[in-house]
Amino acid sequence: MTVTVLAGLDIGGTKTHLRFETPDGRVLADVVDPTDTWSAAPVEAAARWIAGLAGRHLPGDATLGAIAVGAQGCDDEHHCAELSHALSSVAGVPAAVTNDAALLVPAAGLTSGIGVISGTGSIAVAVRPDGGLMFAGGWGWVIGDEGSAPALVREAVRAALTRNDTGDGSDVLLSLLIEAFGVPDAVGLARSVNDLPTAEHWAPKAPAVFAAALEGSADARATIRAGAESLASLVGVLAARGAGVTAVVAAGGVMTGQPDLFSAFRDAVTRDHPGLTVHLLSEPPVTGAVALARRLHS
Repeated sequence: MTVTVLAGLDIGGTKTHLRFETPDGRVLADVVDPTDTWSAAPVEAAARWIAGLAGRHLPGDATLGAIAVGAQGCDDEHHCAELSHALSSVAGVPAAVTNDAALLVPAAGLTSGIGVISGTGSIAVAVRPDGGLMFAGGWGWVIGDEGSAPALVREAVRAALTRNDTGDGSDVLLSLLIEAFGVPDAVGLARSVNDLPTAEHWAPKAPAVFAAALEGSADARATIRAGAESLASLVGVLAARGAGVTAVVAAGGVMTGQPDLFSAFRDAVTRDHPGLTVHLLSEPPVTGAVALARRLHS
């Protein structure tokens, strides 16, 4: 007997989470794949990529009823609308594509709010009460993405090397970064960071920054606090532009895995915007994609 399924995809910077559920909420498949070949443009190729991935993991004897996607790189409403249309044409079912941070709001059971992701990248996306989207941040780790794993490492390395230039060796951050990058000294650290300036090289070293903070590093603590303040400022940008929401939902590997970052972010948002409530997402963001697919199907 053929069963209708709803597909939800969360396409992040390093992995894609797929979930297939029946309309009554029974999970038939839950899969994580690497995102090494994903690109949100051009939209026709992106739509084929999504449809192909969903098709490969579609449970046997299942028919797709609707598909919804939160995608890294889908960073404006026009792009998301074009990709939604292209995906619907390729998949042959109702489809919706939004930014991956926009999944946080429906994943938290809300219809409007600001989603803030700190993981391989960082971005804030407001889902307005009328369903429209607003974006802030998400420029990439080379020039931005403050509060993300690679950006925290970038700023921590800067702080550690700056202190090293002064001859002050009292802060543990430099030694932990040297250990994390597997280099012999400060010169080797600078060379390693510059020779391979990729998120894949930088991001996995972020735990060293938080470990240094736990060991009393003033530079690590300042780096984490600055990242949290930058993420909170993205919320402020969207609020000032008229997002018209009352909730902020935070998620992403760094935000959920490092309590120090989330607590500093929450404190900064509630200090500057006492009317906003800050939530740490307890469900995987892909549940938001499935929720969107369920709305399409119904």
